[in-house]
Amino acid sequence: MRADLALVGFGNVGRRFARLIEERRDWLSLDYDLECRIVGIATRHHGAVFRDAGLDAVGLAVQMEAGHPIVESGTEAADGLDVIRRLADGDAPVKVLIETTTLDIKAGQPAIDHVRAALQSGCHAVTANKGPAAFAFEELSALAADRDRSFLFEGAVMDGVPIFNLVRETLPAVQITGFRGVVNSTTNHILSALEDGEGFDAALERMQAAGIAEADPSLDVDGWDAAAKVSALANVFMRARTTPLAVEREGIGPATARLAMAAKARGARVRLVASARTTPDGVVTSVRPVELPETDLLAGLRGMANALVLETDLLGEIAICQMSGSLTQTAYALLSDLLTIRRRQAPPPHTVSR
Repeated sequence: MRADLALVGFGNVGRRFARLIEERRDWLSLDYDLECRIVGIATRHHGAVFRDAGLDAVGLAVQMEAGHPIVESGTEAADGLDVIRRLADGDAPVKVLIETTTLDIKAGQPAIDHVRAALQSGCHAVTANKGPAAFAFEELSALAADRDRSFLFEGAVMDGVPIFNLVRETLPAVQITGFRGVVNSTTNHILSALEDGEGFDAALERMQAAGIAEADPSLDVDGWDAAAKVSALANVFMRARTTPLAVEREGIGPATARLAMAAKARGARVRLVASARTTPDGVVTSVRPVELPETDLLAGLRGMANALVLETDLLGEIAICQMSGSLTQTAYALLSDLLTIRRRQAPPPHTVSR
């Protein structure tokens, strides 16, 4: 079965996904009877292209990494929405938007418009952007159901760790009553460094130099990234109908160093904890530094380690941990969602055991 893909957003994650598709091409064909073609790519600053017969996405990734526009003769497209329109007009049995634009913490745009346009035009939508689930989950889920299409976003929280798949596929009839976790790698790196006696500014600069924190790291250190993840999780698991703007939020700063060192001296640890809980007045969400006893699972997370503890009505607490994060893991989340879409189609004629 052929699947045509349009990549809207072609940053680090999008380019790693394009390479991963090539690396796993034989595997996808043998195990899933799936032939993937990347037919469209749209970027913010390097142009947009579309070709019905497929693009050399890896070659375009190399071209973009060299600082050049992504140009192929006769393939120019106007923008991401134009690429989505052209994808929808194609004849592939499966048509999928892969959306990896940058998070807009104020309104979740333009990712929401991209996902909406794809679903309205009959395409499936996969995104690693937190915005659509954090700001518009109910709308987009209803639209996907109405059009008999998939709206998936496994890469929005904890990279490729199957948080949303875990609940959707393996916890039927279980109610999620709350959760708490460490879900931002940059702040966890910094807090680990503060515990080791490093200054806040030095720790942050090291994270930026390593490419973990952005040049403008305010989304991380001010807690906005974690707030977006809390909103997405609460909307999906607890029908919260919230947004990142409604999350009680406190980030970390130079003063956190004193808190971290004092906690360590008492045999405790400070972590930026993202949480949600069900109350008689609705779902309450927060992101804030919390002092935790050393015996707490979250207290033991260092560096890029993340974890989420789900509180359930039937199974008690369920924890899932990620000991490190990378572009490959986030790109894998996109691939995982793509294969979920494939499994929802007619089953492949055979599979190969590995």
